[in-house]
Amino acid sequence: MANSLQQNHSVQAAVDFIQNIQGLLPQKFQSKVAMILGSGLGSVTEQAEVLAEISYNDIPGFPETGVAGHSGSMLLTLMNNHPLIILNGRIHFYEQGEADAMAPVIATLKALGIETLILTNAAGSLLNSAPGSVMMIKDYINFTGQSPLFGVADNGRFVSMSKAYDAQYRYHLRQIAEKNDIHLAQGVYAWMVGPQFETPAEIRAIRMMGADAVGMSTVPETILARYHDMKVAALSIITNYGAGMEDVRLSHEQTLEYAPKAAAKVQILISGFLDHLYS
Repeated sequence: MANSLQQNHSVQAAVDFIQNIQGLLPQKFQSKVAMILGSGLGSVTEQAEVLAEISYNDIPGFPETGVAGHSGSMLLTLMNNHPLIILNGRIHFYEQGEADAMAPVIATLKALGIETLILTNAAGSLLNSAPGSVMMIKDYINFTGQSPLFGVADNGRFVSMSKAYDAQYRYHLRQIAEKNDIHLAQGVYAWMVGPQFETPAEIRAIRMMGADAVGMSTVPETILARYHDMKVAALSIITNYGAGMEDVRLSHEQTLEYAPKAAAKVQILISGFLDHLYS
């Protein structure tokens, strides 16, 4: 992670750039909620009124995404008439070997006044959740040995993760799912480094240690958000079963195929969730 002086300068430059664009909008835009979309979930934005789209390449200090299904843009939107910043894509640890790659993004969101971060990802099922379904994350296991807080010097780095995913948020998401007849599983997410998929032996070990889904993202942003005292809710879109659980060759194409099938469910859940947060 860059030293605090460099990071603060970069974050302020990003905030100034984004706020200048906000100032050009025909109506005042101030969101307290942001959402990061996982692979193949870009269609969630189709149900939102996009007021402005900003490429990560244009925002000072923002990382460049390099994975199919991640467009790498920030959208200032209205969903159900509620202001929402949507980040269409993230950078993963496996792209550059940096667990803190999303640090400038999360710090910028905090400086913009974001209080709640909604995370989504594509994940492999370790239990009975079928591809195309949605699992709400209640906890995580970090199998990578990495942290985005490596190198942070202040005592805030000793973040309590006992309530990483807000219990009240999970309660409201369950209520929204029931109201809309959406099956919403709840489980533990395992973060693996990638980019290769897990071996059948790794999947068996991960299952024995209590994980319900496995993926290659989300945990770094969760840690960074909690470091910045944001509340977090997270949804895994199940795109495949773990290695060895069925006789299918795993590929990123499966992710891109099945993630959009769950986009409508995610949009309903997020719309209802925003109604709650802005009520």
